[in-house]
Parts: sequence; C-alpha cells; structure tokens
Amino acid sequence: MSTPKGRILVVEDEREMRALLEKGLTRRGFQPTVLGSAAEAFARLESEDFDTVLTDLRMPGMDGLALCERVVLNRPDIPVVVVTAFGSLETAVAAIRAGAYDFVTKPVDLDALALLLERAVRHRALREEVRRLRRALSDASSDGGVVGESLALRRVYELIDRVADSDASVLVTGESGTGKEVAARALHARSRRQAGPFVAINCAAMPEALLESELFGHAKGAFTDAKAARTGLFVQASGGTLFLDEVGELPLTLQPKLLRALQERTVRPVGGDAEVPFDARIVAATNRDLELAVEEDRFREDLYYRLNVIGLELPPLRARGNDVLLLAQRFLEHFAARSGKRVRGLSPAVAQRLLAYGWPGNVRELQNCIERAVALTTYEQLTVEDLPERIRDYRASNPNAQGNDVSELVSLEEMERRYIQRVIETVGGSRTLASRILGVDRKTLYRKLGRRHPVAAALAAEDKDDAKE
Repeated sequence: MSTPKGRILVVEDEREMRALLEKGLTRRGFQPTVLGSAAEAFARLESEDFDTVLTDLRMPGMDGLALCERVVLNRPDIPVVVVTAFGSLETAVAAIRAGAYDFVTKPVDLDALALLLERAVRHRALREEVRRLRRALSDASSDGGVVGESLALRRVYELIDRVADSDASVLVTGESGTGKEVAARALHARSRRQAGPFVAINCAAMPEALLESELFGHAKGAFTDAKAARTGLFVQASGGTLFLDEVGELPLTLQPKLLRALQERTVRPVGGDAEVPFDARIVAATNRDLELAVEEDRFREDLYYRLNVIGLELPPLRARGNDVLLLAQRFLEHFAARSGKRVRGLSPAVAQRLLAYGWPGNVRELQNCIERAVALTTYEQLTVEDLPERIRDYRASNPNAQGNDVSELVSLEEMERRYIQRVIETVGGSRTLASRILGVDRKTLYRKLGRRHPVAAALAAEDKDDAKE
C-alpha cells in the first residue's frame, strides 16, 4: 500500500458533497477524514494531526472563515483551504485575511483541488523542515564554525577526527567557497597543537619575492628594505599549524624551496646563511586540479605528494542537501543581529528556492545572498523578492523532461547541452573528470556547450589563464 499524499481534514455540512470529496480525494492518494461541522473539526484537531484542513465556507454554527481563524490562531502550522460557492473577490479577500492558505470555488474540479492540496501539504512539510533545521542549528556543535549535518559533510569531519592528532601534511581540495580554511581551522582546533598558533597565508595574494620572505623570513640587509631580520611564517607557526591557502598558485621557482622545507623541517631565511628548524603541521588548500597541473608541468610532482599525504576533499554546497538551510539560518541570524533588524527566518518559498539553486559560488555565495536579503527585507521572514534574480528564477539543469507536457520537450542538441552541464555540476566543475566521463576533449566540451554559455566561458577563461602561466 502506497504512502498517502497527506492527511486532509475535510469539513463540509452537505452529505453529498462530503461523500464526493471523500471518494475523490481517496482516489487521488490522500487520506481524508470527513466531518460535518466546524466545531467537530476543531475538537478533532486538538487530538489528531492533519497536513491540511479543507473547509466549506457557509455552514451552520461556526462557519468556514471562523474555523480558519481559530486554526490559524491555535495550529498555525496547518494550512487551511476554503471551499465556497461564492467565488467573488470579496470572498477570496475575506478567506485570505482570515489566514487561509488558498481557496477554491464550487463546483469543485477534483483534479485541480488535488494539485492545490498537494501544494498545501508540501508547504506545511517545508515549514516544518525549516523549523526542525532551526532547532538543529541552535543545538548543533559549531566546532571551528562548521555548520551542517549532511552525510557528505559528516564524512569530511569523521576524517578530520581520525587524522587530527597526526602530524602528516593535509591537502584540502574543493571548489572555491566551500570552506577550506574553516576545515583547516577545525583540523587545528581538534589536534594536539590546538594551543599553538594557526598561521594562514594566501599564496596567490602577493608577489613571489614578498611571498618567499613571508614564508621563510629574511636576514637583516637581505634586500633594500630589510632593515631588520624577520622570522618567517614557518617558524612563527611552530607548535601549531601553517595553512598554505591557494597553494596551486605557488610560483614554480619557489616550489623546490617549499619541498626542501617540508622534507628537512628547516628553512633558510632569504639572505641568511643558516638553517632554522620549525615544528609546524602543514595544511595546504587549493581549488585547482593539482594532478592536471602536475601533468602540465605547472606543479612539481614530488611537492604534490609531499603535501597530499592526507587528502581532504570538501563537497560543494549543492551536494550537501539541507545544509543550505542550516547555513542560511545561521547567516540570517548573524546579519540580522549585526544590522539590528528583526528578521527571524526564511519563508517556505525562500527555503524552496535555496534548495533548488545550484550554488556555483558555494557557501560564500549563500552568505552574500543572505546578507543582501536581510538588508532588503521589510518582513520578519525573508521573502522570494528579497533574493537575487538569478536565484528567484533558477531552473535546475535536469536533462530529463518531467511529466507529459509537450512544451517541456527539447531538441536533441539542447538535451545534450543540458546533460553536459549536469555532468560538470555533478563533478564539481572538474573539466578533466567531466571530459573523461563524457569521452570528449575540452575543446569539444566548449563547442557543444556553446561559446556564450557561462560554464564554457568560465572553462575557456581558465584555460587562457593557464596558458599565460
């Protein structure tokens, strides 16, 4: 026996109509409970749970609008759909003002009613999920700022727990914005080095000469502005962790010196004549495909293996399910508190949009989205209008047409383009892996996507950048 689409409390004073609704809704997969008065229905709601209330408007005693008001006041989690024979604008306005989720007019189209009830049941389920996640968020451990309970994230943090006390080098990989530094800080916070310093540097953020001096230090007089000796970050991180962010951008000329430091556990400051020992765990991170960089002679193979003793790959946000809502609620509370605005949560429609969107910019994009929404909103709950247009209007790149709507069928060329995009999204943007799965080279990939397609443009730009290096 299949699971019912939802438990519907039907309130109708006319016997024939009750029988029609009970039979029609049962046939369409719902589990209706049919009652003849609003008072009886309200009493039933005190002892049983329902997904939606479907009530007639005109009934003796308590009418449908009064029942709607009482349900909204006492059980605001249950949507109420009002059925009326008086389908005027005034009736609709009165129903909505009473807090109704929606209304339908007699004669009732049972198929249309079933679609409306499915939507109401989903609306309630989503609201309940938002509340559950909000409770989970308040209870969640926030070790190192980590928020999430998805299986993909739990696997990452199980690995972190297993390797936390080791001194082996860790290479954190993942798309831009997935929280690689957060993972590195969590690794440090759980390690026996937690009382020591966590020193971070972005290898892509400074010129080669300055980066060498920052990493290894320099002796007095080593160059024009070196008026005093300076201790490098390797030594500063002794007793703790040195985090090398964007290590894939490390210049080729500096890579042998980094390799020697990792092997010998000593560094020679720029202009110095003696090796200086250090005792720091090395955690590196990159959003580049370092294996491809090794194949293309842009990254030393021996250094790659020295850094990648333990590999830690962070999942993209789109692979983390309801973590999107947990993170959104966390960011909402943060930005609401910072701006002094009374914003409490996400509306069900917003939650739906956030779950559907692909998040190419990952957690960082979500954070920016929620900061913008909190700044713009004039309500206690974020609305769809508070979201950026690209998220409001997003349609997933599902290559399969759903249902039997002829207007949704696409050409073979469009189907191929959608499938390519889906593969690229699924493998986290890795052009190498996408090309391998699809059995085509990158040029073919670009051509099939179309030069103006944003994914193709981004990949082509990456290739152009790589060619300049």
